[in-house]
Amino acid sequence: MPLYFTQLIYIKNGAEETFHQFEDVAIPLIAKYNGQLLLRLRPTLETIVEANMPQPYEVHLVEFESKQDFQNFMGDEERKQFLHLKEASIESVWLIEGQKL
Repeated sequence: MPLYFTQLIYIKNGAEETFHQFEDVAIPLIAKYNGQLLLRLRPTLETIVEANMPQPYEVHLVEFESKQDFQNFMGDEERKQFLHLKEASIESVWLIEGQKL
């Protein structure tokens, strides 16, 4: 059964371009590990109906065939070469693991 990962991504002020550079490398690698980016959103104040938490910069919904596929993606050597961009741009991430009901 596929697994789904939702990320609420909070980036550092002024680090948008650095974040995009990391995403340009990381997102295409998802498919290499039996995964698919299903949804990528940039919520705005106008699109949020209710919130009791800070607004994330982006929200990602990703599907992987297995937990091992996700772990293999996280350990990808090419991705690791660009982790400095992630570390320089991301303040925090909420990673939520789930399954389709």
